[in-house]
Amino acid sequence: MTGTPAASFAIRPAIPAERDQLGRLGAQMVAVHHGFDARRFIAPTPETPQAYGGFLVGQIGRADAVLRVAVQGESVLGYVYAGVEGNDYMALRGPAGVIYDLIVAPEARRQGIGRALLTEAVEALRARGVPRLVLFTAERNAEAQALFGSIGFHRTMVEMTRDLPDPGGPQPR
Repeated sequence: MTGTPAASFAIRPAIPAERDQLGRLGAQMVAVHHGFDARRFIAPTPETPQAYGGFLVGQIGRADAVLRVAVQGESVLGYVYAGVEGNDYMALRGPAGVIYDLIVAPEARRQGIGRALLTEAVEALRARGVPRLVLFTAERNAEAQALFGSIGFHRTMVEMTRDLPDPGGPQPR
């Protein structure tokens, strides 16, 4: 990608040939979250792009998964990955559509791509008959939270994290 504005883009289902581009975007998402809180979120490794891309293309064609890309020519500008889940007693919720990933390449942001991807995922999940949608977003990701709120998502849970000391090290008092 050259960093030029995405004057026009299309949203469509991802294809296996986009594995590397999806993997790079997934690795960027891992890195951003790790930067938000290195103790909470995993660090990217040299293997992350290949592993993430492989995981994502493995979701293609699954009835319970949605994987859409925003493309301009041959370039993947962003993707959304979502799924259909049944009852989750640990989360105290019934069946739902879950938005797992939404990422737009930094050079293609602020052009409506994220909103278009999210809208496409919402419609694909609605077509699968889910009664509600849920997602998780990093506490420090205010930009994403603003987008989610602008299309009707609202806060329902707060994740809290506590790091535990090394069992062989000094214990807190």
